[in-house]
Amino acid sequence: MNSIPKIPLPSNEPVLSYAPSAPERVELKKAIKDLSTRQADIPLVVGGKDVRTGSTVDVVMPHCHHHVLAKVQQAGSGEVQAAIAAARDAWRDWSAWGFERRAAVFLKAADLLATRHRPIVNAATMLGQSKTAHQAEIDAACELIDFFRFNVHFAERIYAEQPLSAPGTWNYLDHRPLEGFVYAITPFNFTSIGGNLPTAPAIMGNTVVWKPAATAVLSNYFILRLLEEAGLPPGVINFIPGPSAQVSERVLADRAFAGIHFTGSTEVFQTLWRQAAANLTSYAAYPRLVGETGGKDFILAHASADVDALATGMVRGAFEYQGQKCSAASRAYVPASLWPKVRDRMLEMLADVKVGDPADFRNFMGAVIDRKAFDKIKAYIDAATQAPGVKVVFGGGARDADGYFIEPTLLQVDDPGYRTMCEEIFGPVLSVHVYPDARWTETLRTVDQTSPYALTGGVFAQDRRAVDQAHQALRYAAGNFYVNDKPTGAVVGQQPFGGARASGTNDKAGSLLNLVRWVSPRAVKENFLPPRSFTYPFMAES
Repeated sequence: MNSIPKIPLPSNEPVLSYAPSAPERVELKKAIKDLSTRQADIPLVVGGKDVRTGSTVDVVMPHCHHHVLAKVQQAGSGEVQAAIAAARDAWRDWSAWGFERRAAVFLKAADLLATRHRPIVNAATMLGQSKTAHQAEIDAACELIDFFRFNVHFAERIYAEQPLSAPGTWNYLDHRPLEGFVYAITPFNFTSIGGNLPTAPAIMGNTVVWKPAATAVLSNYFILRLLEEAGLPPGVINFIPGPSAQVSERVLADRAFAGIHFTGSTEVFQTLWRQAAANLTSYAAYPRLVGETGGKDFILAHASADVDALATGMVRGAFEYQGQKCSAASRAYVPASLWPKVRDRMLEMLADVKVGDPADFRNFMGAVIDRKAFDKIKAYIDAATQAPGVKVVFGGGARDADGYFIEPTLLQVDDPGYRTMCEEIFGPVLSVHVYPDARWTETLRTVDQTSPYALTGGVFAQDRRAVDQAHQALRYAAGNFYVNDKPTGAVVGQQPFGGARASGTNDKAGSLLNLVRWVSPRAVKENFLPPRSFTYPFMAES
């Protein structure tokens, strides 16, 4: 074909409202009912073939943990080795595909998700991960559609990045896929991350072994089937649910291991890094390690902040999706002059927050993901109720008879070094330190130095000088920094997402910076007029 195709210029997918009269609401409720009334059998998918090992785990609704949504086959060492072999075999063909052929797969996947597959993937996210309709829509539908469309656009820009050529020569970069396979380890809390981590390397011509989070397998499996329908060849992405440590140990021992694309805890990522380092001399090449990990994300208010905007940002930023976002606000610093009004406004809002089954669209929050998370969060709250200098301003309740429900919990903490101000809880707990207005400068230092993380943060202020001071003092405290907005809700192509320090490698999902990590450029020079003598002019005597 004698053409150089242009990728359609992407735009962000519109967020559907699911208002009572909206047609998408009817479709979503139908999909919820359908998925709730049948139990799925989810296989491994290796080289495009379904594999059943006979060893299964249950996927349950977090908000109704007696309800089993699916039985998920579990990979053993043999299946992991088969997935690696399938990825290596598929690499020979996939890495040689022209970009326009690969792009077509993911552009079609975006359109399928934007239409026919939208209610199914959203429903699976609501049921399996206990997200509300809005949280599922902005994640499983809109963000993943954006990842597919924007990543193809970013890839085109990378391929267009070419060197200069001097007269008589032609220089160009061959942006090769990595030599080997990429290991994608995806989290429970965002279906879009589940879809993006394996597909971003695949767009660049890599093949992938994908280990989804056990508690997000239902929605992730529907994403895999969507990709197959879009034309993804067998073996390009191999779907391997299974015990995390055992799968990772086998994958990281393989010579063809070329990289990790990871979202999860800081501790797990550091363990993976150490394992890769221990095996370094056995790899064919230095692996690319890309990870987005923990956060202890902040909201800092100046005395000039708008009270309503601040209170709304704190409620939404801390309690949407039960605080189970890497970017969720979990510590806040409010000046004493504003705190009474901010507290009262938050209490008004929180009194209206309903917690329950996401299928009831009146609920603002669902359940936390599983028993382990429930016990951890409850332990923090229980300890706080007994700690001196800590006051439970709202919430604190937890119930687990039917689902793993924890009330939105607002703590007022005298000591800015208290553990709920410093440690990642990953639940609906917001700790507020009230500081004297005159200690603004000292509070900036406290915010920067309190946590080892540096993922997201926001400052609320109407005073421009205060905003500028926060910009400078907190420059390295957050990879995503917000002014007069909550620290959650990064949009692909608008706010590339990622943080540094203990929050990860800051390779910015949703931008060109992430895609460039999955290529290994080769510089090529062609000389049209090669020299015919070894001598240079300076060698002449006269």
